[in-house]
Amino acid sequence: MASAAPLPDRCLSVVIPVYNEEKTLASILEVVLRQPNVLEIIAVDDASRDKSWDVLSAAAANEPRIKIARHPHNQGKGAALRTGISLCTAPVVIIQDADLEYDPEEYPLLLKPIFQGKADVVFGSRFLGSNAHRVLYFWHFLGNQFLTLCSNMATNLNLSDMESCYKMFRREIIQAIPIEENRFGFEPEVTAKIARSGARIYEVSISYYGRTYAEGKKITWKDGFRALWCIAKYNFFC
Repeated sequence: MASAAPLPDRCLSVVIPVYNEEKTLASILEVVLRQPNVLEIIAVDDASRDKSWDVLSAAAANEPRIKIARHPHNQGKGAALRTGISLCTAPVVIIQDADLEYDPEEYPLLLKPIFQGKADVVFGSRFLGSNAHRVLYFWHFLGNQFLTLCSNMATNLNLSDMESCYKMFRREIIQAIPIEENRFGFEPEVTAKIARSGARIYEVSISYYGRTYAEGKKITWKDGFRALWCIAKYNFFC
């Protein structure tokens, strides 16, 4: 793909899937809105059972850059992302979880290869380089590395963190990809489809402030088995 012209300052659509995140939602919205590159936030409430929708509604009423949508019943992270991505209008799209595990202050790190016309997609890696990360869950880390290895073997990429939340795309690329997975299978699915598209993929080091399950972490070992199936399905059978 040809190199693109420099992107404008407000070039980012930030897609935030939301499910029962009332405790952190106001904080993450505030931090994201402070970033000079953010044109809009697309927040999709996946039928939360807490007051997340009330928080989003109040925030959107006071800030025109926040656009909100709501699913009538819970479908999963992938479904929320599918809805959010379809609503994006900025030249570049990034995925942002509604918790505080990933730092929006680091958007420029991911934007740089795109601004330079070198990349179409940028993954933020929690395991590349020396940025700060919270020390948690050996078996979770090992599972992540195993899934990344399996994904790399199937795609012939050399990613260090396929499961990273921080994935940034040129909008025309991600909106052209049909997202089928409703839950956490989004990560291996989109990685397989991006690899097959021929897009230029970069990876940059990011910080990571992981949560415990008591603090609200949602992914489980069952999602790991689904990820393995998704790696096989989207690389070899679709």
